[in-house]
Amino acid sequence: MSWLTEFPQLSRRELLTVRKTLDEAYRNFSREYGEQIENFFDPLLSFLVWFEKLLLATPWWLMIGIILAITHFAARSYKLSIGVGLSLLFIGVFGMWEDTMRTLSIITVCTMLSIFLGIPTGIAMSRSNRTQSIVTPILDVMQTMPAFVYLIPVVMLLGIGKIPGLIAVVIYAIPPVIRLTNLGIRLVDKEVLEAAESYGVTSWQRLVNVQLPLAMPNIMAGINQTIMMALAMVVIASMIGVKGLGQPVLQSITNQYFTQGLLNGLAIVVLAIIFDRVSQAYAKRSQVHLGGLND
Repeated sequence: MSWLTEFPQLSRRELLTVRKTLDEAYRNFSREYGEQIENFFDPLLSFLVWFEKLLLATPWWLMIGIILAITHFAARSYKLSIGVGLSLLFIGVFGMWEDTMRTLSIITVCTMLSIFLGIPTGIAMSRSNRTQSIVTPILDVMQTMPAFVYLIPVVMLLGIGKIPGLIAVVIYAIPPVIRLTNLGIRLVDKEVLEAAESYGVTSWQRLVNVQLPLAMPNIMAGINQTIMMALAMVVIASMIGVKGLGQPVLQSITNQYFTQGLLNGLAIVVLAIIFDRVSQAYAKRSQVHLGGLND
């Protein structure tokens, strides 16, 4: 009766054979198509390198001025602007400015790429239940898979560097913007859509002029969460050569440098708070403005 208590499973040899077969298949795929895939990502790499050099070459006072201008435009809050300015001065005083600019460059590019890919995917999900049923399980896997696992196939395919790190960050961070875009559009009041259709608008006009503006608070919340998850991935991405605040944190773990890890960790927190507060403030302002128009 042992078969009732023991779980049926492959033998050790059979399991090893399956693993070897899958590993060899992926290695062959990497050898055959790796160079073509690298060439495909060359324009993105060039843009990322250019943007990083631009941030590093910009004088610190000018960069702080630009960030403060963006903050004030988005939030219209002097308190938040002052807090952002003091936080950036803290980062510079403690010698973390260059690493912060490197982190800012990859987070900005990852966020732009996530928005570029995520919002159209969310729109497609909102317009088709079949598309939603296909994409949702993929998003579930992307959100629940341990972050370290993303690094394995990407590094095997593209090696170590900026692009593998960027791909891993995007895979980890993109689900929220897809989910919340889909949710926001589906939550748009049907009566509003019927009223729009009564004016004879096209499907594209309905999407651009009605659904997306009304769904904007949810979309902004998705972008906010995407930025937070991208920042959370910074330290892990540093394991495959992504320069920035993650590398000193990783070095501090290896060499037990408590102060170095704490300061660079705080710099990541500062970036997270800046992105979070600014995007939330902009979303609230947009919602209030939209509410005024509706009234």
